[in-house]
Amino acid sequence: MAYIRFENLNKSFGDNHVLKDINLDVEKGELVTLLGPSGCGKSTLLRCLSGLEKVTSGKIYLDGEDITDVDPRDRGIGMVFQQYSLFPNMSVKDNVAFGLKMKKVPKDEIDKKVKEMLEIVCLSDKIDQFPMQLSGGQQQRVALARAIVTEPKVLLLDEPLSAIDALLRHNLQIEIRRIQKELNITTIFVTHDQDEAMVMSDTIHLFNAGHVEQSGSPVDLYVTPKTKFTASFIGNYNLLSAKKFGNACGEEIDCEDVAIRPEIVKLSKEPVDCNTCYQLKGKITSYISHGNVIRFRVENEEIWLNSDIVFERELAFNEGDEVYVSVEKDLVIKL
Repeated sequence: MAYIRFENLNKSFGDNHVLKDINLDVEKGELVTLLGPSGCGKSTLLRCLSGLEKVTSGKIYLDGEDITDVDPRDRGIGMVFQQYSLFPNMSVKDNVAFGLKMKKVPKDEIDKKVKEMLEIVCLSDKIDQFPMQLSGGQQQRVALARAIVTEPKVLLLDEPLSAIDALLRHNLQIEIRRIQKELNITTIFVTHDQDEAMVMSDTIHLFNAGHVEQSGSPVDLYVTPKTKFTASFIGNYNLLSAKKFGNACGEEIDCEDVAIRPEIVKLSKEPVDCNTCYQLKGKITSYISHGNVIRFRVENEEIWLNSDIVFERELAFNEGDEVYVSVEKDLVIKL
């Protein structure tokens, strides 16, 4: 049996059926991300696992034990929320030690564990400071240290980085992943940010309206979306009617929709000799810089689509340019 297992799990709030027959496994030592838009049920599943919400039906197993009705305090689960909820009148040391004191761990052992944990989260020099003296990122690391110092069986992270600026957020993603691997702690991370999920996860479970739309590694979900929703949520795909795309290329395509990653859409100023490509002609109507990538929008009478091209010394194309578009047929995903 998997380390964590959800079996036919349902959760309703009155008439609102939030989780719908969830069947999901988490292996020991994994960092698993529950990804999806607001209101899809991912945080509710986390709260059911922690015991903060009672399930409507179904079972939850942890390390072979049915914990569906076990008191939250007895589940061996640590949790970090979006709001860190540090005690403002306690030092960093006392915040991290709080859970150990509640367990009546001997003082010498508490001091040792707190010191070790603050070294892991790189806050040894802040041990006597108070939350108001720390940055948002430092407070987040204190909350993380407090959650894992008690050596929980599972660590739950409910959008803990959503209130932090982009650069610091990226650094903390790397730090959390490092700590998780160093401690080999089974971790479930909740986010609505696909980039965050791609950077941090061993496995992603993509949620949609209370059910799991698709599960797999970050690469699996990015390269092989199985549904239109997955393609719309992961990877900035061009989602097009197969009929309209076929008309634009002068070919018949036997499916309802196609999904095309923008980085596989090749542009040129002259026709390309490619028997394995779908091809069409269009005009550059706009472009946007995404760091070192320029996203060009190409339109013709039938469709429009985005093409991502790595920026070098100068723009490859300008607004108003007529271009030839080619896409390898075996890279087009049929939905």
